[in-house]
Amino acid sequence: MTALVLGLLLFLGVHSVRIVAPAWREAQITRIGRPAWRGVYSLVSLAGFVLLVWGYGQARQQPVVLWATPTGLRHLAAPLVLVAFILIAASQVGSNVIQARLQHPMLLGTKLWAFAHLLANNTLADLLLFGGFLLWAVLAFRSARRRGPVAVDVKPGRTAIAVVAGVALWALFAFWAHGAWIGVRPF
Repeated sequence: MTALVLGLLLFLGVHSVRIVAPAWREAQITRIGRPAWRGVYSLVSLAGFVLLVWGYGQARQQPVVLWATPTGLRHLAAPLVLVAFILIAASQVGSNVIQARLQHPMLLGTKLWAFAHLLANNTLADLLLFGGFLLWAVLAFRSARRRGPVAVDVKPGRTAIAVVAGVALWALFAFWAHGAWIGVRPF
């Protein structure tokens, strides 16, 4: 469990610098330059990600069950994660109606993904991992909204591309990758 917690602290910590210390972040970017900042940010993120994935895998071997999960909640998770994939795809495709209306679809998708997994899972490791991501996404979304709206130049067809990409990636992940990479088959 220690590796999971350390990984979450590193990964979510580096992703929280803009939330909790925006002036410090800007000062560091000015001091060392944007490329160096991105390099350090990426290395710390990668180290945190590797630790949290490894730590979560280790914690799953000796699960600490916290509550009984009703079967219906597990069925609800799949469509929620589908919407999360569409939101995340919309953040990457850009210039689409979803991004223009919601402003921060990546953060909203992360919230939905984490919430869906909290509904479907019931261990301490799940609570730490998905609860940590949910809390971080709520705080990051609030911080992003305070910075003001982002102008999005909507281009024809980009929304359809985002939706199709999100559905395709969700299907690939739900029907193959989740089982192959995580060891749990959602269907």
